[in-house]
Amino acid sequence: MSDFGTLNWTILLVYILGNLVLGFFLSKRVHTAQDYYLGQRTTPWWAIGVSVIATYIGALTFLGGPAWSYVDGFSVIFIHINYPIAIFIVITLFLPFFYNSGCASIFDYLERRFGLTSRTVLSGVFLFGNIAYSGIMLYTTALVLEFITGIDVVTAIMIVAVVAVTYTMLGGIAAVIWTDVIQTGILFLGAFITAFLLIGELPDGLPGTLQSLKEVGKTNPFETTLDPAKVGTIWTGIVAMSIYHVVVYGVNQMMVQRTLAAKSIGDAKKAYIMMGYVAFFIFFLFFGLGILFYGYYGGKPFDNENLIVLDFVAAMGFPGLMGIVTAAIVAASMSSLDSSLNSMATVTTLDFYEKFFKKGASPEHYLKASRWFTFMWAVLMVVPAIMFTKSGGSVIEILSKIGSFFVGAKLAMFGLGFFSKHTSERGLLVGVVAGFLSLAYIEYNMQIAWPWYCAIGGGVSVTVGWIASLLLDGRQSDYNPYTVKGQLSRYKEEGLPEMQDGWYVVSGRVDKASYGLLVFFVVCVALLWILDSMI
Repeated sequence: MSDFGTLNWTILLVYILGNLVLGFFLSKRVHTAQDYYLGQRTTPWWAIGVSVIATYIGALTFLGGPAWSYVDGFSVIFIHINYPIAIFIVITLFLPFFYNSGCASIFDYLERRFGLTSRTVLSGVFLFGNIAYSGIMLYTTALVLEFITGIDVVTAIMIVAVVAVTYTMLGGIAAVIWTDVIQTGILFLGAFITAFLLIGELPDGLPGTLQSLKEVGKTNPFETTLDPAKVGTIWTGIVAMSIYHVVVYGVNQMMVQRTLAAKSIGDAKKAYIMMGYVAFFIFFLFFGLGILFYGYYGGKPFDNENLIVLDFVAAMGFPGLMGIVTAAIVAASMSSLDSSLNSMATVTTLDFYEKFFKKGASPEHYLKASRWFTFMWAVLMVVPAIMFTKSGGSVIEILSKIGSFFVGAKLAMFGLGFFSKHTSERGLLVGVVAGFLSLAYIEYNMQIAWPWYCAIGGGVSVTVGWIASLLLDGRQSDYNPYTVKGQLSRYKEEGLPEMQDGWYVVSGRVDKASYGLLVFFVVCVALLWILDSMI
């Protein structure tokens, strides 16, 4: 599809140029490394919330969401229905520790709680996992550019990498957040136009198509099988993926870092709460598109389901629509690439360069180092991007499976840090190794769906880590100050206020606004049941 047209090219190029201009403008506010990481903590909470949404949901959902439900049906919605539960846990237990630390790297907590080795190990795990994550972002965008313009996929990967790294190096976290706001608007403009046109083109109309889809089992969101090899079930959604998303949002540098740029802990929590309410409707939209595409195409097989959206848009021939949709998908990828690059540069500078190679340098020196590390990671992430070009499955499912190998270790290290009285660093590291070995065994010898990897890997790591700690270092007499109980005890002993502007600043206390998330989860489940019954 090489006839992209002047109008479409203009839309796409204006979008790209806008990102670069915004990055240049925001670079004037970046004077130190702290500005690069946290943006002077002046960013409004709603912009941070939109950026959080764009980073994870916007990343591959435009292509991978419809591809996934086209093949597996609407039951995959339960994989992403658990956000209210996950966000409730994160803002109650995780966020206060990180925001109050004043450090841009969340792995600073592990050093305070256990020691430098723990911090270094998990920082390395994060960097390794994020390279794969970034690579698949590049791959997805390259698919789009290759499909619509005929540009060689490797050339497309290079172009996107150059654009993303340029504005991220210039403006730091502020550029990441504000470009994400723009990118999110473009993403949903493209999605809503596509949905509107698709509904109008359904051969039997929307009611008739939904009825036909129900007859072949595509609309049923409630898959109740107990088969552990099945991905989209209510059990994987409510249990396994709730744990997975707690880790993704609670101990993921890429997500947490932007909330650390908030003016207060209340603003940081509000940004996350926005995600808890909005995520369901976004995944409902994109997974809904997938099953409607199944009705539109009559369930015909595709060589690569990730291109279904583009195939439809190209067939419509609506003036400027391909340009908008292309910009939307490029925006979706950019919103994750910029976050990944900035967070990897932050971790590399704070957890490795400053710790082991250049202690006590000036803020200006660390700013320069952070920008160079941003560039370095942009070069390195091109390698896995090229490797992923050989894949034909749903990119959102591939990404989730890759991430599931790493979240168990994060769950164990932070979970034991928050709650365990007796866990030591040596025992913790033994547990992490055991968790990785258990997942490797499962991957090659058992048929278990990837959503359970976090729960299994984390469970093994927690159990082995706790037992190994008792065997190697014995029982501890007091709770560490960086456990939930230890922090609460310290605040009580020192007479410190537990709340600030109506929000708890300590871990383990539930804000009134958080209870609404649990109610909303029940409403979402009820809404799915009602809609399925009405078809």
